Amino acid sequence: MTEAPTDDPGQDAPDVRRPERHAVGLPAVANSIRFVASQAGVRRGLPLLRRINQVGGFDCPGCAWPEPEHRHPAEFCENGAKAVAEEATRLRVGPDFFAEHPVGELAGRSGYWLGQQGRITHPMYLAEGADHYVPVEWDEAFALIADRLAALDDPNEAAFYTSGRTGNEAAFLYQLFARRFGTNNLPDCSNMCHESSGAALNETIGIGKGSVRLDDLWAADLVIVAGQNPGTNHPRMLTALEKAKRAGTRIVTVNPLPEAGMRRFKNPQALRGLAGRGTELTDLFLQIRVGGDLALFSALNRMLLRSDAVDREFVEQYTHGFDALAEHHAAGDDEEVLADAVRRTGLSREEIERLLDMVLASERTVVCWAMGLTQHKHAVPTIREIVNLLLLRGDIGKPGAGVCPVRGHSNVQGDRTMGIWEQMPDRFLDALGAEFDFAPPRDHGYDTVDTIRAMRDGRVKVFFAMGGNFVAATPDTEATEAAMRRCDLTVHVSTKLNRSHVVTGTRALILPALGRTDIDVQSSGEQFVTVEDSMGMVHASSGTVPPLSDLMRSEVAIVAGLARKVFGEDGVPWEDFAADYDRIRERIERVVPGFDGYNVRAREPGGFALPHAPRDERAFPTATGKANFTVNPVTSPEAAEGRLLLQTLRSHDQFNTTIYGLNDRYRGIRNGRRVVLVNPEDAAELGLADGAYCDLVSEWGGTERRAAHFKVVHYPTVRGCAAAYYPETNVLVPLDSVAETSNTPTSKSIVVRFEPDSGA
Repeated sequence: MTEAPTDDPGQDAPDVRRPERHAVGLPAVANSIRFVASQAGVRRGLPLLRRINQVGGFDCPGCAWPEPEHRHPAEFCENGAKAVAEEATRLRVGPDFFAEHPVGELAGRSGYWLGQQGRITHPMYLAEGADHYVPVEWDEAFALIADRLAALDDPNEAAFYTSGRTGNEAAFLYQLFARRFGTNNLPDCSNMCHESSGAALNETIGIGKGSVRLDDLWAADLVIVAGQNPGTNHPRMLTALEKAKRAGTRIVTVNPLPEAGMRRFKNPQALRGLAGRGTELTDLFLQIRVGGDLALFSALNRMLLRSDAVDREFVEQYTHGFDALAEHHAAGDDEEVLADAVRRTGLSREEIERLLDMVLASERTVVCWAMGLTQHKHAVPTIREIVNLLLLRGDIGKPGAGVCPVRGHSNVQGDRTMGIWEQMPDRFLDALGAEFDFAPPRDHGYDTVDTIRAMRDGRVKVFFAMGGNFVAATPDTEATEAAMRRCDLTVHVSTKLNRSHVVTGTRALILPALGRTDIDVQSSGEQFVTVEDSMGMVHASSGTVPPLSDLMRSEVAIVAGLARKVFGEDGVPWEDFAADYDRIRERIERVVPGFDGYNVRAREPGGFALPHAPRDERAFPTATGKANFTVNPVTSPEAAEGRLLLQTLRSHDQFNTTIYGLNDRYRGIRNGRRVVLVNPEDAAELGLADGAYCDLVSEWGGTERRAAHFKVVHYPTVRGCAAAYYPETNVLVPLDSVAETSNTPTSKSIVVRFEPDSGA
């Protein structure tokens, strides 16, 4: 049996090499097999690779990229293999582990070390004043939670967080539990990532989801990938982009950093990828200044209007607000506006004009984006401006065109569909109340940032997390940890250890959950769950390996068991729901639009597509009844002399806050994570030698935050900007620095200065 690591490896002395100019190929295949074998073993782990993202198998617990209709036998990526290996590991974290390690010691370990210890096998309880977690029976754990909830003065003193990996069935029961308890405090990981996308899309096209399917990418004339690194964050997207490129699609990459995956892709599913040079994906690379995307798309739209390249028929029939947009772009001097766009973007005039030419030559354009656009103060206006571009060209509601926000967690979009949102519309609450014969609360609840503020201020006393790693994922680490410690009770439904288990309230519980790979057997037999991908496809997921402990419970069983303890006999058949997930899907069908025939359709190979009115009918369920143009004054983040704009990002060896290893192969970083990537010219001006160590100090609103002991790496970032990995740099993100409208933390535009290493 594989031994868990006993030493916590240093992460601040990495070996730095030349960045790679291509992604995937044979190294990714070899690394996937090696990682799975080391974590889960050959007999347990390798057969799982044949079941990832396959009909009758399980949905990858990593990203939300959709599966094609005709699936390759190896329909997974390197990071997907790592996610599966981590979940299917043979290592166990049980009572003996917690008896050996006091919480104070665990709090001094890195998130990487904690995650490498194995699967949590028993419910564990940390009593008030205790040094160690101790095992607790499930009924006692539920009673502890029920007692603390009953002691609250107001239901809004509890918050119920959700990670994107929670399946549809558990998510639906979870939000029902919270609302029957009397609160809409349902923060989730969407609040920290694509909330800006949802806010902008709901306002402009009437639905907060992307409007494209995989077939649209392959039929597009032009695909613009902005603020996204598919090679690390959504590697299977590279396969779709390669198919599009070979069909004649032109691809534009808009990013402050050159990323290997968008340069050249060596597809491991094809001989040309394993033995040949692979496929050059990007036709035009726009190395944009951090936060300059609004200026770019605004300038592009102004030039489109000047070129009279507008689909007038579409605009007149399907849109509202065109005259206001045209008037906005008619104001001012064209040369001055373009010069301002050049300054804000860091691009040349020629580069912007080349992009314009490509848009003009395209009859079908798709724009894809991710966190690089959504985590800025002006994120919502930026995405509204992208919608303006597509509306001007009539590129929503026709094949090969549309908006494509690329989600992170594999069911984060499905959780929102199921009601995990602090401000669900009245039509959902009406249907939920009618189905379960109660009056759901109507006041909007706390999102993630507001939950932290409420815990800080003593207004939330019980924090319950369905999955995730809240402490490590959220901004302003010191403020978040202090807020968590003010709670009376913190509860985490988890598969593996993470930082949130060692930064606790007065009392704390860890409840061990089944994962996607685990076989889920309830009293009526083996169960499956459903998930929704980034493009609105709903499909089944069935685990294939026996759980490591019979004390692990499914998320559905955990919610149902807690509900029985809290509510008693309240008319909701919680026990029936836990016994047979078909019973939950029957209720979802009656509450959530688009799920007609849910149980039948969920069993169909490949699942089914949810309706999307803008895509399917060119119908726009907005306040005006049409797609809305918006006016978005241009702005961008600025850094004073001697400062840079820092963006947080992932390494290739991580998924969100889960650290698989200490390498970032494509960027040339090995055996370490505390690095800051700085343009050599900026580094020379700031006196930052390659390989030197420094502290990063963020400046915002007259306050400062410090991340100590980072190694400077000279790297081809855009001038004026730097990059470093999260969660190590989340400490630099101010809690109150958020996007307008969406309240999303501004993790992609942090003003920092560099100081001598305080740890030297």
